[in-house]
Amino acid sequence: MQLVGNGRLITHNPEVPYLDKGCVAFEGNAIADFGKTSDLVERYPGSSFYNARGRVIMPGLTNAHTHIYSAFARGFNLPQKKPNKTFLQILENVWWRLDKVLDTDDSLYSAYATGIECIRNGVTTIFDHHASQFHIPGSLMAIEKALSNLGLRACLCYETTDRDGSEKTDEAIAENISYIDHAASSSMFRGMLGMHASFTLSQETIEKCVDAMGDRDAGFHIHCAEGPEDQADCLEKHGKRVLERLRDSGVLGRKTIAVHNIHASDTEISILKDTNTMAVHNPESNMGNAVGCARVLDMVSSGVTLGLGTDAYASDMFESLKVANLIHKHELKDPGVAFSESVGMLFKGNTEICSRFFPNPIGVIAKGASADVIVVDYTPHTPMDETNCYGHIMFGISGKCVDTVFIGGSCVMKDRVLITVDEDGILSRSREQAADFWKRVVG
Repeated sequence: MQLVGNGRLITHNPEVPYLDKGCVAFEGNAIADFGKTSDLVERYPGSSFYNARGRVIMPGLTNAHTHIYSAFARGFNLPQKKPNKTFLQILENVWWRLDKVLDTDDSLYSAYATGIECIRNGVTTIFDHHASQFHIPGSLMAIEKALSNLGLRACLCYETTDRDGSEKTDEAIAENISYIDHAASSSMFRGMLGMHASFTLSQETIEKCVDAMGDRDAGFHIHCAEGPEDQADCLEKHGKRVLERLRDSGVLGRKTIAVHNIHASDTEISILKDTNTMAVHNPESNMGNAVGCARVLDMVSSGVTLGLGTDAYASDMFESLKVANLIHKHELKDPGVAFSESVGMLFKGNTEICSRFFPNPIGVIAKGASADVIVVDYTPHTPMDETNCYGHIMFGISGKCVDTVFIGGSCVMKDRVLITVDEDGILSRSREQAADFWKRVVG
């Protein structure tokens, strides 16, 4: 039995939300017990004990939408004739140039680099949306290899799109289906069928995706109404709005993740609720791309299952939480909104999203839940209890505070040192791979 105790335990469990001098006990990959440290030490004599020394103990975090393949864009000064002024220009001039050059080794080391950052920021589960348009077959297995070596849990998919021709479209669908079938029996990985967005998908391709999915219980992972171009294209070509088209095409449902929804109408928000489709908010990316502010408060009040992601803008979910809290205050000019909604997205919405894919609960301290536990180097300078622990998280904790990480019962980082891999060696190889990638992009 492994005990992690003598800390301020935040559980995200409504039955016992907070325990001072709390402790978590786990055996194998699941939590066996939790409570006061003195009680658990007495109850499980001879157990291995990790002493949190008064720091915060809490469940590992989930990033409900990211793009591992963007890792090599960091620091890259991409030559271009004029600055990007619209979201479509960003796609065409940056991301769609990069994803055409990525090869399998690029995908592998992008996954290593991103996975290391995730662990360092206390993220133990990620939902990734991959693209490497001219190296599609085997790309998801390369990502799984890196994340598995690191000890991370993930739900992976490949971005199906028509923008590079029908052969690539068919390869993408095949890659998704192959990986869905491969991961179905895994305890740490799951697959979905990735789709880019309505405006790069013909009706024939959407029907191919739905037909290929068949009766698999996997779901689709797709960007929805992120920029105004997506909505305008759908209205012009199909005479309906994005989420109306996806509903009518059989894409939406309880295992589908609809990302962004910035330009969703009241009717479309109702469609998300009525189809039990999951939505994911990505505030930093939305601000960076200047595409607008999603109607998060309306989605929450309508009962939509809403999680929080980064869209690869960062790997720090504590940072994403803070930005989510701020953007809606600023957008609505109301300082009294968004705190509870932001907390709910990260600590309730993401937990619900995980529950639809993985066998054990994730993101909560409860008996039978996945033993994903992080220790955060945070000592409050004001009183901390169950009534204000989320205020301490919001205004006092960042990813850089994460000290030790257990995933599925295994320690993957202790005292800020990764245990599962040679971090310096991998990042050195990553820099070499990225430098070669940059030459291929501009060459």
